[in-house]
Amino acid sequence: MSGKVFKAKGFVDATYEGDLMASAGVKYAVGREAGSVYNEAWNGVQKNVFHHGHYFKDKIDPYKIPGDPSSGLLPRISAEVPGENGTGDNKIQAYCFRLCMTKVSENKIPITKPVGYDSTQYELLARLSEARWNEFFGKYDPIPNMKTDVNNHGPLSFDNIGMNWDYPDASYDRRKAIIKEHELYQKGLLYFMATDRRIPVSVRETMNLWGFAKDEFKDNGNWPYNIYVRESRRMSGQYVMTENDVLGKRAVPESIGMGSYTMDSHNVQRYVTSEGFVQNEGDLGVSAKQPYKIALGSIMPKPEDCLNLLVPVCVSASHIAFGSIRMEPVFMILGQSAGTIASMAIDKNKSIYDLSYDEIKI
Repeated sequence: MSGKVFKAKGFVDATYEGDLMASAGVKYAVGREAGSVYNEAWNGVQKNVFHHGHYFKDKIDPYKIPGDPSSGLLPRISAEVPGENGTGDNKIQAYCFRLCMTKVSENKIPITKPVGYDSTQYELLARLSEARWNEFFGKYDPIPNMKTDVNNHGPLSFDNIGMNWDYPDASYDRRKAIIKEHELYQKGLLYFMATDRRIPVSVRETMNLWGFAKDEFKDNGNWPYNIYVRESRRMSGQYVMTENDVLGKRAVPESIGMGSYTMDSHNVQRYVTSEGFVQNEGDLGVSAKQPYKIALGSIMPKPEDCLNLLVPVCVSASHIAFGSIRMEPVFMILGQSAGTIASMAIDKNKSIYDLSYDEIKI
């Protein structure tokens, strides 16, 4: 921390991490609540709940020496045993970099071996490829100018599962280390797929068709500036949005915007099942039946915590409700509402808590 002090009549914390909120002493949550906390079906641990294809459908051995637990686990498999379904924990869904890649040769920078590369980090992928290979390129979705914005797809892909659990409350230096590790993981994964002979020839050939877009992020090694922080801190504010709001099971008061996306969580952990095989846990996708309202109280701290702060990104929501709210178009809607409220409070020389909803909604 620099020790600098900033004073203003009003503040808006629009960060993905909620750093201003936390520094102001506002209460918040990290991780997954137990389902019993807000009477939710889809919060907490969700073992053997597979809403997408991002899980191990085959019986893949997790040990360095197959069949020998004493040899130790392969990299990127947790030794922790998940709790029972519906129980809470402090773990968060996986992060990744959304890479901009292209197959256009004149705009392509080939995939090369990154500094610090360790092929053993991807042994699990090699074993998976022996069983089947039909998923990895599923999220190479086309975008304008002959490029793709790649995302995680399949049981072992760009999501660096379980390697970000301490990110929300970590120091800036520790966050930099986590981000750097994620960068090495993804660059190494690309190189492994493009070169390792345990990967099917057809996959290697397909991977080598792709490269980093030469005209993107030119001052950052053609690598995205920011990691995709899908979830970090979540404020414990005046109103907590839950799955009951997203699914239309209760009326939402004082709406300041709407959401409609599926309650979506990427995998949270990779573990060993009681049968002795590797599995992912936490990947969910529960559709909202129709667009839903988002409450004013979800962007406002409790008055006893802070009187002049609005939080439109790390909103007051349960883990699974945040999985729907966390879309950038929704953040823009909530950000505009927060800016309007802050401006009105200053213009009227009032606290944000003294503004009536009738004033705000006009």
